[in-house]
Amino acid sequence: MTDFTLCSTIEAPYDQAVARVRELLSEAGFGVLTEIDMQATLRTKLGVEIAPQVILGACRPQLAHRAIEVDPRVATLLPCNVVVAAEGDSRTRVEIMDPATMSQLSDHPDVAEVASDARERLAGVIDALNAA
Repeated sequence: MTDFTLCSTIEAPYDQAVARVRELLSEAGFGVLTEIDMQATLRTKLGVEIAPQVILGACRPQLAHRAIEVDPRVATLLPCNVVVAAEGDSRTRVEIMDPATMSQLSDHPDVAEVASDARERLAGVIDALNAA
């Protein structure tokens, strides 16, 4: 199986990492449309405990609009999921769905262009996390 995420594990507590990821997404032009607290959801629905983990649904409206104009099916892949998960008290894993996946699932060349733009911006988020 090929990689389908952009990933970084950073030396930062979970809450600090979530705040930093939100800040970096904003700087890259992405807003957070949805937020799923996986720890709370699984506790409530299944009675199981997991480490803190959130799925942020990030969207850059200009890119989303361009993508769904050329291939409406791409909407099923939106927003871009960004997972922030605690790995102990001072380490946090950040994984972002690689937008290049869109171009693997759609044969429209304009989708590849949009995916490339989104990937460049989101890879910048990972690079900024790694540089800290």
